[in-house]
Amino acid sequence: NIGTDLMIKIMRNASHLAMGAMVGIDPKSDGLARAARLGVAVTHEGIDGLRKLPDYKDIQVVFDATSAGAHMHNNALLQADGKKVIDLTPAAIGPFTIPVINGAANLDEPNVNMVTCGGQATIPMVYAVRRATDRVIWGEIVASISSKSAGPGTRANIDEFTETTSNAIRKLGGAEHSKAVIILNPAEPPLIMRDTVFTLSQGGSREAIEQSVAEMAAEVQKYVPGYRLKQKVQFEEIGNNAPVRIPGAGYCSGLKTTIFLEVEGAAHYLPAYAGNLDIMTSAALVTADRWAEQQLKKEAA
Repeated sequence: NIGTDLMIKIMRNASHLAMGAMVGIDPKSDGLARAARLGVAVTHEGIDGLRKLPDYKDIQVVFDATSAGAHMHNNALLQADGKKVIDLTPAAIGPFTIPVINGAANLDEPNVNMVTCGGQATIPMVYAVRRATDRVIWGEIVASISSKSAGPGTRANIDEFTETTSNAIRKLGGAEHSKAVIILNPAEPPLIMRDTVFTLSQGGSREAIEQSVAEMAAEVQKYVPGYRLKQKVQFEEIGNNAPVRIPGAGYCSGLKTTIFLEVEGAAHYLPAYAGNLDIMTSAALVTADRWAEQQLKKEAA
């Protein structure tokens, strides 16, 4: 499903990429059938089938949306073949990459990791608070997605999701301590992705945080139009007379910031409620398109 959505995004929105092949493991999948109808080379034999395709030699960048475990195997083969790999799994072999935070920093890396759907949606907000303050002691995110938008790959990688997202909250978001939670909501009709971000910071002002958050939301909206603040940013002063206990940091005071987000998908292939998948494919496309643009400039020079 993610691969099919990526295919459509590349064909409609990419500036410097062209579709080379669509790879799956189910010969009866709708995605492979759609790709074939669109004239795209297909294989249902996974990475091995991809490497057998006549045009494989011309493919320069590969998006992997399998699972953390499968990505380890796939990446080893792709690296040996000199391919640029965009990792949409929680494997985190390459550096964490979120377009609005460090999108240009890792373009020369052979493998870049797109963190997780929850990370792509929420870590920009942790970073927004961090750049407006002296320190972010705690960063916590809760990603709530429709159960229908969580396929077998997501369900098999719940532990990796929380660990990878938590790590990225610190490495990219700038929080000193972190936590990530994912909720699969079985509600019918399916609910749009909702995210909540909590931070405890010191220094800076409420006005500066609000402005930074609003600016960051506008930046993400440039490639995910359905990304939005659900309501105004909320603040609570945590005084020295009633500090909170932060795991690993002890008792702390500061300004608690709560940010509520909603992510609606573009519905290119996946339903609009699957904003969690849409933000991953959109971030991956932006990253790969920037890499391709850089390569074309190098070739022209």
